[in-house]
Amino acid sequence: MAATRALWGGGGGWYRHRRRLLSSSSSSSAGGGGGPTAERGERQESAGLGFSPPAHSRNDWIGPPDKHSNLRPVIFYVPPEESPLERRLREARQEAQACDQRFWARHNRTFRQEKEEFIYSRLKAKGVEMRDETGQKATLNVEEMADFYKDFLSKNFRKHMEYNSITVCTTT
Repeated sequence: MAATRALWGGGGGWYRHRRRLLSSSSSSSAGGGGGPTAERGERQESAGLGFSPPAHSRNDWIGPPDKHSNLRPVIFYVPPEESPLERRLREARQEAQACDQRFWARHNRTFRQEKEEFIYSRLKAKGVEMRDETGQKATLNVEEMADFYKDFLSKNFRKHMEYNSITVCTTT
């Protein structure tokens, strides 16, 4: 198990917290993959992730959740004496992370869009405006939203099954 540093945002600064990486594939999350591969002893590209570990760090770093996928991006440490097998493992983890990022960003975007359309159509059917006279956004009750969640999950069942079987990463 590799030691990992986690960056926690909030309160105007980054807070560091040490944690253990339980497995290489289940701990992978958003961002980082698909970019240039780091040279030995260097860090992979962290541009656009909103954080960058110090150059002297010898650990993987986990950042704050991505606003689109809700996954936490990982910047992988590349040891100076990385073997070809270690490199293949790191690159596979980066690719899995990039695949997860693409899938969940796309899924969450679809979810938010369909949820807004559902709420709008239900409110329109009731003759209720999207905002009340005070400017507050109108909402639906729990039972009405349960209809949406059930329909959304049913409609996306195949996508979730493909994602869980890992075929989505090889075909996207």
